[in-house]
Amino acid sequence: MNDLLLLLFGGVLIFFIGTGIGYYYRKLLVKKSIDQAETKVEKMLTEAKAKQQELLLEAKEKSIKIIDEAKNEEQNRRKELQESQRRLESRESLFDKKLLELEDKKTKLEEQNKKMEELKNKILEIREQETKKLEEITALTKEQALERLFQLLEKENQETLLSRIRKLEQMNEQELEQQARKLLSLAITRYASSQVIDSTTTSVELPSDEMKGRIIGKEGRNIKSIEMLTGTEIIVDDTPEMILVSGFSPIRRQVAKRALENLIQDGRIHPARIEEAVNQAKKELAQEIRKAGEETLYTLGIPVSSIDPKLISILGRLKFRTSYGQNVLQHSVEVAQIASMMAEELGADVFVCKKGGLFHDIGKAVDHDMQGAHPEIGYNIMKKFGFPEEISYQSIAHHEDRPRTIEGAIIKAADAMSGARPGARKQSLEQFLRRMEELETLARSFPGVEKTYAIQAGREIRVFVKPEEIDDLNAYKLARDIAEKIEKNLQYPGEVKITLIRETRIIEYAK
Repeated sequence: MNDLLLLLFGGVLIFFIGTGIGYYYRKLLVKKSIDQAETKVEKMLTEAKAKQQELLLEAKEKSIKIIDEAKNEEQNRRKELQESQRRLESRESLFDKKLLELEDKKTKLEEQNKKMEELKNKILEIREQETKKLEEITALTKEQALERLFQLLEKENQETLLSRIRKLEQMNEQELEQQARKLLSLAITRYASSQVIDSTTTSVELPSDEMKGRIIGKEGRNIKSIEMLTGTEIIVDDTPEMILVSGFSPIRRQVAKRALENLIQDGRIHPARIEEAVNQAKKELAQEIRKAGEETLYTLGIPVSSIDPKLISILGRLKFRTSYGQNVLQHSVEVAQIASMMAEELGADVFVCKKGGLFHDIGKAVDHDMQGAHPEIGYNIMKKFGFPEEISYQSIAHHEDRPRTIEGAIIKAADAMSGARPGARKQSLEQFLRRMEELETLARSFPGVEKTYAIQAGREIRVFVKPEEIDDLNAYKLARDIAEKIEKNLQYPGEVKITLIRETRIIEYAK
């Protein structure tokens, strides 16, 4: 037991001794590590201080260098500012000097203007005084004196003025005639149309005179029914195998004509059948009118889809409308084609001339059913269907003396060419004689005119004047005045040539 305690005690003692030795040894190791770390830290601090000194030295050197550069730059800028200030001061002095000079000049100019105004007023006063004195001396007003002076100048220089006028007229006529001939020859050679007059007839042929009685019907009921349904008048006279349809509307006349032809072919003529025939004739005519309008657009290369269907039908109605015996639809096609060719040569708008030429007489399609002249009606129709102003204007332009656009002048010329060509139009004898009489009467209304003769179917009028009343210079004025009055007061296709003749005859007898 004692041995066990001894052993236990010895073991505890050894444990404490070992622990003390380990603690001491560890303390020595820690102290050694601390010394080494302190040494390393001191070394690093020493190196850091040395590097810091180097950096500080470099920073000081750089800062000194920057400061020196800034000082140099500042000095340079001061020099530049001083130089700029010096230049500005010199310019200001120059400006001040020039401003003073300008003010002096302005003052002098104002003084001169005042003097000029004073002189001008004095001159006007002197002129008025002289004019009054002259009027008192001559007993003439200023206007009368001017008129007397112009008369004297005309008499003294009459030959010179006449020769100059003749020369200018000849030069202008020759140049214009050459250009016009060239232009028209190109248009005519490119387009040639038929000269046959396509006139709408209103006569209806019958297979026999017995058919007249059937058309009239019992107590005239058949003919009354036809007239009431078509709005026309049926004329049954002694003309063999023919009756006439009379009415102001060409469309109504066509409906009546077609209905009569269908009734004659069918043979059954009574009020019920007449109503069916008239309705059928209206449908057929509407289809033919629409087809005529579309074919016209195809002929001119205008897309059908670009035109309202209602306007196409209105255009087709022109097929049954005539003017002086000329078919208006054929006339419109001619105008469109001639105008488009002339526009190509003159550099005008070809599309406006073609479309405007085709629709320029569209008002004639409905002028029997509407109030007003066909140019205004046509203009309103084209505006209603969305045509631009430059195209709608062509309906009015071809009746104006001086169209305001080149396209309007081209349409007017093409319209005159189509209407004035040989065989295009015809007039009744009464209309022709009345136009000739109006032309001669108008020319005779001028003082100094002795005789007038309208020749060349009204295309020329020859005016004989009294030589003792009209001299050569006044003859030019008189011819121009007659032309202007004809343009204002008369309507005529194409143009009228005025030939004024002044002749002095001296007769003496030798005995």
